[in-house]
Amino acid sequence: MEETAQKDDPINPILKAVHYTGALIDGTKFDSSLDRGTPFKFKLGLGQVIKGWDEGIKTMKKGENAIFTIPPELAYGESGSPPTIPPDATLQFDVELISWTSVKDIGQDGGIFKKILVEGEKRQNPKESDEVFVKYEVCLEDGTLVSKSHGVEFTVGDGYFCPAFAEAVKTMKKGEQVLLTVKPQYAFGEDGRSAVGSEGAVPPNATLHIALELVSWKSVAHITKDKKILKKILKEGEGYDCPYNGTMVQVKLIGKLEDGMIFVKKGHDEGSFEFKVDEGQVTDGLEKTAKTMKKGEHALITIQPEYAFCSSESQQELAVVPANSTVYYEVELVSFVKAVRYIEHDYSFNHEEQQQSKLLKVTCNLNNAACQLKLKDYKQAEELCTKVLELESRNMKARYRGAQAYIQLVDLDLAEVDIKKALELKMGYQVLKEKMREYNKKDAQFYGNIFAKMNLQQANAAKQEQRTPMTIDSKA
Repeated sequence: MEETAQKDDPINPILKAVHYTGALIDGTKFDSSLDRGTPFKFKLGLGQVIKGWDEGIKTMKKGENAIFTIPPELAYGESGSPPTIPPDATLQFDVELISWTSVKDIGQDGGIFKKILVEGEKRQNPKESDEVFVKYEVCLEDGTLVSKSHGVEFTVGDGYFCPAFAEAVKTMKKGEQVLLTVKPQYAFGEDGRSAVGSEGAVPPNATLHIALELVSWKSVAHITKDKKILKKILKEGEGYDCPYNGTMVQVKLIGKLEDGMIFVKKGHDEGSFEFKVDEGQVTDGLEKTAKTMKKGEHALITIQPEYAFCSSESQQELAVVPANSTVYYEVELVSFVKAVRYIEHDYSFNHEEQQQSKLLKVTCNLNNAACQLKLKDYKQAEELCTKVLELESRNMKARYRGAQAYIQLVDLDLAEVDIKKALELKMGYQVLKEKMREYNKKDAQFYGNIFAKMNLQQANAAKQEQRTPMTIDSKA
């Protein structure tokens, strides 16, 4: 009858504040929550109401008003519900779903149920390697307080207090507040836990109720596959754009040894420190990390020796870095200017410089297009590929990446054009390679014949020398 604009559907919810009026098919009313003045509450899918309600109300949205006509087999069947509902009665219900609270079975094993009290701010969830900051209160089923904190930080993978904490925070968003119902297998099991300091005891096989708030978290990521460069984000950067090879970056940085000794400090007093990515002006680990940062991002970076100063002692600005040292940088990416911007206006360049400029533009725009595809900014990726094709119409990579972008933008006609062009270029390249192989084969045969003749001539000359008799001059 009436639908709300809200898109939230009650998946595995506890329904609350449901108003209804029930009547027989002839219009005879037999029950109404409106007459009682209080909403009817029940748990969906647990058999607490007739089957028709379980099936019908799970299709409703918050605020929706609907009329359900329910046949006997989904209502009270052959027996009815005396004295108000006769046997084999078809029923009509006028139902308004006023509100509901979602309850999620986190592990799909009945061990942890999560009810969201306050929605979070972002779509992302913490990962195993991230550091989370939470507030919590843990109680037994009878309300006895076990533990409480106004703020504690821990690494998700390491867990905290009981296994339920780590499992729950991986499903939460920043600012989200939840109420957890935790079964013994995710609490302290059949052994329970003795009182520890100010924290109360947990009896064996106890179910816990935990009020949990994810205040914030620091994203922690391995930059390389060998996990020898670790970045912890202290402050998120702006947008999605990151530097790449050839980009000029401005940073503030402090480098420390394991004992806290500062060996370098740049960009704090004398203005931002500049370096060009992939030019070897800083350590390899710092360059690789810079390419993952966004403008304004502030991070702590742990770099093992292989990506720092290796097995050599290194004299730095403020101290000597011993051989095989793990180093720690605190870095803020103030800003960056991509390489292609330096050469956008190359009209004053000479011919050789313009050729170099063209090659650099192609490389930079192709690299940037690949990055934009990964970031799912398909429009930007398509524009970058178009710039490359304006410079090199036969660039196969630009055709291929452009086609990928067009497919995601559902511009299939242009995607088909790029794919066909790329295939033509590939076929032409294969033909060229085949011709080169034939040429090299003929070349090798030609020179092989020459060398064979030369070797034969040398061999014949040697034999001739052996057959010539040696004479002795008596006057010598």
